[in-house]
Amino acid sequence: MKKWTLSMLLIVIVIFGSVIGFNLFKQEKMAQFFANQPVPSFPVTTRTVEAVDWSPSIAAIGFIEPIQGINVSNESAGIVRTIHFESGQQVATGDILLELDADVEKANLRSTQGRLPAVKANLERMRQLYSRGSVSKGQLDDAQASYQELQGQVDSLKATIERRTIRAPFDGVMGIRNAFLGQYLNAGTDIARLEDISQFRIRFTIPQTRIADIKVGQTLNIFVDAYPETPFEGEITAIEPQINPESGVVQVQASIPNQDGKLRSGMFAKLNVNLPTLAGQLLVPQHAINFTLYGQTVYVVEEQQNDDGDTVLVARQRVVEVAEREADFARVTKGLKSGETIVTSGQVRLSNGSLVKPVESDALDTPESAPLL
Repeated sequence: MKKWTLSMLLIVIVIFGSVIGFNLFKQEKMAQFFANQPVPSFPVTTRTVEAVDWSPSIAAIGFIEPIQGINVSNESAGIVRTIHFESGQQVATGDILLELDADVEKANLRSTQGRLPAVKANLERMRQLYSRGSVSKGQLDDAQASYQELQGQVDSLKATIERRTIRAPFDGVMGIRNAFLGQYLNAGTDIARLEDISQFRIRFTIPQTRIADIKVGQTLNIFVDAYPETPFEGEITAIEPQINPESGVVQVQASIPNQDGKLRSGMFAKLNVNLPTLAGQLLVPQHAINFTLYGQTVYVVEEQQNDDGDTVLVARQRVVEVAEREADFARVTKGLKSGETIVTSGQVRLSNGSLVKPVESDALDTPESAPLL
């Protein structure tokens, strides 16, 4: 029994020793395999950084407004007797647009004007009699008051008649007419839209941190959806003196000439306020910049010699400072030099010191048109 137990124990020891020895042998061979394995080289796309002129701008949005635009309406209620304009017609300042019925007012005016010569003649007689001492000062004052009262009635009736004649307050284009002959209009009825389309304006806001970059007279480019490839040039005409304490933005107004008549009020517009051009700036694609807890970094491709004496390309992580971003590019002010090569795609697999292999790829190129869904 003791012999059998000892034999079984020896067999178990031999089996476990064989397993352990095999595992140690396998690990040694795997270590030798990986030690002799060549260092992996990751495919990346690269770009050489060059100093160029940078024309920065401040992006904003707004709605186009007319310099002058009103809804033409009537002060007095009445029936439409005459319409002197058509929808879409160009009118000038003072042109009669519409006339309301004023027959009663005109009749009252004629009646009052008919009494005016007699009252005026009576005033002249009173002045002559007073100069000779034939009448008292009170009688002269009564005659003067009667004349002035009647003259005031005449002026009041003329103003009433004039209010029933609607005129264009400025040069512009009439909109679609909402009034018709014979229609009774209540006071304040919207007759038509009148706008001066020779020039427009746009209001927009910018952060208070950029207020030092703008001034009255500064140019800007405006883009509207109707003409996406056509920039309309404008000029800043006013800057709000107060910054909104709740949002921290300041309102700016700019004028936009409209000689070709393409713009219309109410259009949504994107705009860029042009800032002075900066020479010798380093621009890098925004997708080449990595965001980490330690800041913004890029991978710079450098040449070095390996153990075999061959020249290889190595990616070195570099911390950079970005001043501003616009469209697809960012302006780097610190951390890069002109002539250095950076990784623009494929950096997600890299670490500091990784070997890289530049390849050609169009995966990040902007397509000519958006794909259909």
